Amino acid sequence: MPTTVTSKGQVTVPKSVRDYLGLKAGSAVAFERLANGEIVIRPIKRRAKARASVFARLRGRASVRMKTEEILALTRGE
Repeated sequence: MPTTVTSKGQVTVPKSVRDYLGLKAGSAVAFERLANGEIVIRPIKRRAKARASVFARLRGRASVRMKTEEILALTRGE
């Protein structure tokens, strides 16, 4: 997949590569030079965003069958 470097040193990452790596506008990437001289591009995963998505997936999925008032009473030591 050839691409061209602009005068500003920018390249367009082909859509198939962006899709494969899960890259979107504003995604951070790292370039790594391997021992054999090849360059590898890796997405940098943002931990805060990853944590937020975990909480978002778990939101509203408590497995304990208690009412909110009962849970609050337990946390208060009542």
